[in-house]
Amino acid sequence: MDFKIAVLPGDGIGPEISVQGVAVMDAICEKFGHKVSYTHALCGADAIDKVGDPFPEETFKACMEADAVLFSAVGDPKFDNNPTAKVRPEQGLLAMRKKLGLFANIRPVETFDCLVHKSPLKDELVRGADFICIRELTGGMYFGEKYQDDEKAYDTNAYTRGEIERILKVAYEYARKRNKHLTVVDKANVLASSRLWRKVAQEMAPNYPDVTTDYMYVDNAAMRMIQEPKFFDVMVTENTFGDILTDEGSCITGSMGLLPSASTGEHTPVFEPIHGSWPQAKGLNIANPLAQILSVAMLFEYFDLKEEGQLIRKAVNASLDANVRTPEIQVEGGEKYGTKEVGAWIVNYIKNA
Repeated sequence: MDFKIAVLPGDGIGPEISVQGVAVMDAICEKFGHKVSYTHALCGADAIDKVGDPFPEETFKACMEADAVLFSAVGDPKFDNNPTAKVRPEQGLLAMRKKLGLFANIRPVETFDCLVHKSPLKDELVRGADFICIRELTGGMYFGEKYQDDEKAYDTNAYTRGEIERILKVAYEYARKRNKHLTVVDKANVLASSRLWRKVAQEMAPNYPDVTTDYMYVDNAAMRMIQEPKFFDVMVTENTFGDILTDEGSCITGSMGLLPSASTGEHTPVFEPIHGSWPQAKGLNIANPLAQILSVAMLFEYFDLKEEGQLIRKAVNASLDANVRTPEIQVEGGEKYGTKEVGAWIVNYIKNA
């Protein structure tokens, strides 16, 4: 297969982990006989500094012409600490989602046996937890009508039936491929938008008789994820709730540096780690590249190249078992490995597999 990949390194540790993701993709393509070409493009604070736009038209064009986007991270403290800034790196991320029609964010939450001790939860609660959070990505308060003055502000949490139906369809299809259990998360006891979510879900459920559908208020879901994470198989929810719950889910594994994600929809899919830009670690060669590398696995699996994705996952697991780890997940007394060294070890594993 021939791949055209748009690479968006972004800010902070983004460029460092991006290099490792590209190296793994090259190694897989060489091993399995695929051809790959890359177009590197600006986004985030880097794009603001260079062209004044966090998601320039040239970047949008590169994404639209690609088969997939390999994205890393955006964000910079000089914008975080300036509440009056009218242009922010995160606006580039929202613009990318909107322009590419990326309405479905898929975040796997999977534990690694050798890292269970890093989880804030007890071993018996977290070991074996394996579920997917599916977050609606282009509606709700993030994109609804907004207003702010010195005395009043509001964000409109608006959803249409069509927006809800399409994300629920994605969720049901994922549930069918897994353990056939879907949890719809809302706040239907308080919010009108959530009541529409639940109404549409109840109407669609009979179309998927092989899937068990249950409904849960978001506050209960947040509690249940901590008390009994193994209860969940596939969880689907709206944009704001999904943003919060997926970050909560990421902590279950013990490190945000381990989890990838995919955003899919109307145009080019985007594959990215769930963590941020961690600007404090920029250039220090300590950032964990595994989430970026596992994003490459998700990319291959999206194109139904399961063997390629499985080899990447096997290499990542082997690196963890061999204690080839960046500092935040390294065992006490373990050898020191940086971003580059972990990436190189995994590439070498793939080449020799």
